[in-house]
Amino acid sequence: MNERHQSVQNVHTTQARPPRRAGMLAMIAAVIALLLTSFLPASAQQPRSDWAPPSTVYIPETGHSLDQLFLDLWRGAGGAAAFGNPITSEITESNGHVVQYLEYARFEYWPEGDANGNTVLLGKIGEELRPVTVPRGVAALTAPAKPGTGETTAAIETAKQMEAWLPIAATAVGGDAVYVEATKHSVGGGFKTFWENTGGADYLGNPLTEEYQLGGVTYQVFERGQLAWQQGKDPWLVPVGTLLAERYKLDQQPIAQGDLPTYSEDLFIPPPEPTPEPQPELAGVPDGEVWIDISLSSEYMTVYSGNEVVFGTYISSGAPGFETPAGTFFINSKIPVQTMEGVIGGEYYNVPEVPSVMYFTDVGHAIHGTYWHNNFGTPMSHGCINVPLDLAAYLYEISPIGTRVEIHW
Repeated sequence: MNERHQSVQNVHTTQARPPRRAGMLAMIAAVIALLLTSFLPASAQQPRSDWAPPSTVYIPETGHSLDQLFLDLWRGAGGAAAFGNPITSEITESNGHVVQYLEYARFEYWPEGDANGNTVLLGKIGEELRPVTVPRGVAALTAPAKPGTGETTAAIETAKQMEAWLPIAATAVGGDAVYVEATKHSVGGGFKTFWENTGGADYLGNPLTEEYQLGGVTYQVFERGQLAWQQGKDPWLVPVGTLLAERYKLDQQPIAQGDLPTYSEDLFIPPPEPTPEPQPELAGVPDGEVWIDISLSSEYMTVYSGNEVVFGTYISSGAPGFETPAGTFFINSKIPVQTMEGVIGGEYYNVPEVPSVMYFTDVGHAIHGTYWHNNFGTPMSHGCINVPLDLAAYLYEISPIGTRVEIHW
């Protein structure tokens, strides 16, 4: 065992195998923060109240989609660089778990949660690379090939691969390798650099094998993936997700995109808030009689002082079925802030802390400020007159009880 391990160390050194490029490592290392904290991708900008990012996107490179929690995990922890692209649709297993295969990983949703309460997990796909039978002893595996027996290089390499799965003692580890007691395996050289720079056990998991060679390529299996290296190249992730999907004969045929948006990070950047229209300067109380003219046909309110226009603005009157009454009215009560609740036309409503409320009928019609929409110019209310917040506040200030309100088509 010591001779075998030492021979591997001779070809697997930090000098001979340079670490993977820093940019790639940094991208994959984001997984660590993701697995230790909740993952909820956030934009640097505050989203508009009427905007939401897509919950499902289409990945044209492989012809599959990512949805909701799996999409959040993928985006928040490095995307295709860390996990590859999806190669299957979501699959519901007999135990109720939902899984989806990606090129380098398998995402898993456990409704009941794991021992730590996590419901979205990276599958331990490395274990599924274990040979069907691993001999209990190594004497036959380590014996040299006998001339004339027909043993081939491939057969010897296969034997070495099986041997690599056998646990080793800590005393067998040399060089810069570290021994992981949990799996009784070590990791050293360039693989150790890759493993440590991507978060160690938090990303790839612990090593499940020692290094072994197949066809001139050196491999090592970890709980959540496999690394490979060849002379003159950086270490790389083996597409274990693809290997397992092919082994299990899973359907990898592309699906129709339909109306799903094509993935781009631009989809997750909220649009800027619209530039508000300039409002007339509002200062002081007008000298003449203040009265209010509301046109239901144009959804527009003009406030007068005598015959002079103080300001005008689009409003939202009653929606179909809740039309605002036309006629001449007078403001009969004013309430600075009020929670409006009730049933109109069979519809229950509850709107907290409505500002600048001025009633002009005895059956609940009022002019008031509106914070829950900005779709002024369109009938939206249950019969009240919705006004932008700043103008409603000014109108409340200048309109005494008894102010005339003319409403017409």
